[in-house]
Amino acid sequence: MTPRERVLTALNHQEPDRVPLFIGPSGATTMLAPGYEKLKAHLGIQGGPPKWISRTMQYVAMDEEVLVRLGGDARPLVPGPAESSLRKAISSDCVVDDWGIRWTRSPGSLYFEATDPPLAHVTIDDLDEYPWPNLTPPGRFDHLVEEAKAIQSAGYATVLVPGITLFEQAYLMRGLDAILMDLAADPEFFTALITKLKKLMMGYVEQLLKDVGRYVDVIVTGDDLGMTSGPMISPESYRRFLKPHHAELFGAIKQRISGKLFFHSCGDVYRLLCDFVDAGVELLNPVQVAAGDMADTARLKREFGDRLAFCGAIDTRWALPRGTTDDVRAEVRRRIRDLAPGGGYVVAAVHCIQPDVPPENVLAMCDEVQKAGRYPISC
Repeated sequence: MTPRERVLTALNHQEPDRVPLFIGPSGATTMLAPGYEKLKAHLGIQGGPPKWISRTMQYVAMDEEVLVRLGGDARPLVPGPAESSLRKAISSDCVVDDWGIRWTRSPGSLYFEATDPPLAHVTIDDLDEYPWPNLTPPGRFDHLVEEAKAIQSAGYATVLVPGITLFEQAYLMRGLDAILMDLAADPEFFTALITKLKKLMMGYVEQLLKDVGRYVDVIVTGDDLGMTSGPMISPESYRRFLKPHHAELFGAIKQRISGKLFFHSCGDVYRLLCDFVDAGVELLNPVQVAAGDMADTARLKREFGDRLAFCGAIDTRWALPRGTTDDVRAEVRRRIRDLAPGGGYVVAAVHCIQPDVPPENVLAMCDEVQKAGRYPISC
């Protein structure tokens, strides 16, 4: 099988030749830049300045030579920049993005952090006056069809990374504390903001997918809704205030693509999984196995494996950063054993691989997929 055939077979809940591997095709499945540079040095691979899936999140776009060595089965497809009057670079450690969110990197920090939420003090009447970005400027999507065709011609699956979120975008712009207060005390404002973001995303989806949709094997969406102890908001609040908007947006996406809808949410979202499926989620990432009820991957497969595919589950809290290569290989075998029978599983690390992960452990994870992921599963 080609890598693309392998991915499509697994996501259709059938068994391919081996379990597919996602490393590099999205922000949540790539590496943080300093760790990636260590990996390249370990492999003896030269390279120029970093290329980014997201500079503020430090998500690196991995070189083709590295992806081939690691055995990744998919490649990212990233739209060009939006058009915004708010975007500016203040310094190498401080930028304002298209939405007006200031991102600042403190001395010694790896990550940029969102600061000064631009909607922290606005009222519902101010929303229409805010200088929202133009998500569909001329030329933003012109390269996508050609790139997608090239990826598929090379035998790999295309993973479109458009930056589509609702709740997460809302709390970045409003502030997490404020948006949670809105949900409890001012649901009219919460709904107005989510509705405004949804309308912007719906227009974006329509133009983005008009030509490239037929070449999309996986489209990445997400909203971080989990903590280590459970959902960030109650299932009842999710069903009332957010799920209908997810369902409408995901429905618009699925009408325009031939592939599957990937949904990223960190944390323990076990109590929301039925609702995610109802809303249109087909591939759940990252399966944060260090968080509450997400740890029992055999149960997740047993209860949801006929309706939901899984991407992730290779532990980034202990196994990858602190374990030996044998520990990492054992972790890969465990998750394959739990999640891969019958298809419906794509191996990946739980979120972006951090710089404290030894290069040897990255290689052990990827190599063990090749060794233990062959069907029929026997590990």
